[in-house]
Amino acid sequence: MSRELTRSTGLLPTVFDEFFKPWNEWFDKGNFSGRALNIPAVNIAESKDYYSVSLAVPGMKKEDFKIDVEGNILTISAEKEEEETDKRYNRREYNYSSFSRSFTLPDKVKQEDIQATYEHGVLALLLPKKEEAKKAVTAKSIAVK
Repeated sequence: MSRELTRSTGLLPTVFDEFFKPWNEWFDKGNFSGRALNIPAVNIAESKDYYSVSLAVPGMKKEDFKIDVEGNILTISAEKEEEETDKRYNRREYNYSSFSRSFTLPDKVKQEDIQATYEHGVLALLLPKKEEAKKAVTAKSIAVK
């Protein structure tokens, strides 16, 4: 599987993740600001004709998402603010959530044909490959001598 579609932003480079794991876990649990850091999990798959990107984002509406491509950077973000009600709360901490994830697109993605759907809590993007990229994908076995 190709590693061309990669995340372009992050708190720390991958090589340091294990070293800083105790601190990363502390920040990931929301202890840094008192609120949970909501970064949705993502699955990226590749086939001969396209890449598929799926994000687990339950509780959102399709209108909450903003998907942009600038240059070769795909950015998926969302904001959701719960509407005020006439309830009287003793404590209320979950009235706003947002996230942003950015990915570097390979040159072989046909950017003008990217499609997105949101169903059952999963945002799914289909990133079709250019025709020349589809033809270039060939498998070859190498014999060991």
